[in-house]
Amino acid sequence: MTSHLPIRSRLVHDALRAAGIPGEIVVLPDAAATAPLAAAALGVEVGAIANSLVFWSDGAPLLVMTSGAHRVDTAALAARLGRERIQRATAEQVREATGQAIGGVAPTGHPAPLLTIIDEALADHPEIWAAGGTPHTVFPMTFDELVALTGGVVTKVD
Repeated sequence: MTSHLPIRSRLVHDALRAAGIPGEIVVLPDAAATAPLAAAALGVEVGAIANSLVFWSDGAPLLVMTSGAHRVDTAALAARLGRERIQRATAEQVREATGQAIGGVAPTGHPAPLLTIIDEALADHPEIWAAGGTPHTVFPMTFDELVALTGGVVTKVD
C-alpha cells in the first residue's frame, strides 16, 4: 500500500520494486532536507546518508550520490571524469531533471535516467538511506543496490 505516500514517493517506490529493492519508504514527521537532519531523525551515522546532489556538467544534469559526511570537490571530480566543469544545478534544473525538489531528490523515479556518480565511501556502510522523492521521505538500501539501481559510476567525490 502506497496511498499514504506523496505522488513523487510513489514513483520512487514503484522504481524500487521494479529493480527488486525491498526497502520501504519511511515518512518522517519533520523534513530532513540535509544529511545531519536525516541522520538524526533515523538514528544513524551521517556518513550512512546518501545525499542526492544534482549538478550541471557539459550541458546536462549529473546526479552525485555522496556520503553525508563528504562534500563534493567539483574541480577534482570534473578532472576525474574528464569533464570541463561541474557546477551546482539551479532549483529549476533540479526539478526539470528529476521531477523532485532539492532536499528530497531520490536516486530514482526521475522522468529519464540520469548519469550518476556514487561516492565510494558509501560502501563502508551495510545500510544506507536515501531521499524518497520529498524532503519528508527516505528509504534504506545497500550500496550494491544503489549501484545497480542507478547504473552509477563509483568513485571518490571529495
